[in-house]
Amino acid sequence: MPHPIPLPDGSRHAGTVFLSAVIDHPRMGVGAYSYASAHHPPADWAAHLAPYLYPFSPERLVIGKFCQIASGVEFITASANHRHDGFSTFPFAVFGGGPVEGRASMPAPGPDTVIGNDVWIGTGARILPGARIGSGAIIGAGAVVAGDVAPYSVMAGNPARRVRPRFAPEVAARLLDIAWWDWPIEKILAHEAAICGADLSMLEQATRR
Repeated sequence: MPHPIPLPDGSRHAGTVFLSAVIDHPRMGVGAYSYASAHHPPADWAAHLAPYLYPFSPERLVIGKFCQIASGVEFITASANHRHDGFSTFPFAVFGGGPVEGRASMPAPGPDTVIGNDVWIGTGARILPGARIGSGAIIGAGAVVAGDVAPYSVMAGNPARRVRPRFAPEVAARLLDIAWWDWPIEKILAHEAAICGADLSMLEQATRR
């Protein structure tokens, strides 16, 4: 459903949405149960989150399952870029009214932006073009993220830097193998305590079963 959080009066919280239920954008893919929140809910969630991702953009924004996207987060995708290897960064081509393809002032197509599974992105964070954030990462409020983020890392600052790993490398590797986010939702809910309580042995037992 679009608005998954019920309120005491029986209505639904308009400021939180399951993105897969409200986004229909040809260049944007969102996994199941990933949600976003906004203090002032937009009419167009795709444009709100990724304002430079146009239907004709060559790049894509891919968001995995069970991601949590706080209010004010913005994905600055590659179509926002200007060419910056010449003497001027001015995009002359877009103001002429004619075709822009092949014009000297236009940059080459940029990379996709890819967010893994179970990633928490804090309030006001900015994700820059081509960022690839591994599953289980936490992005701090106001962080500006570029490049690759290792799975289960905590990132903060501008530019964002790795504050610490969330778990030991062998634990992070095992969690990626388990990939609980790919389980049926009934199995996930049955093992909520193990997932949220960091009970790796219980998750491994559930995987074997």
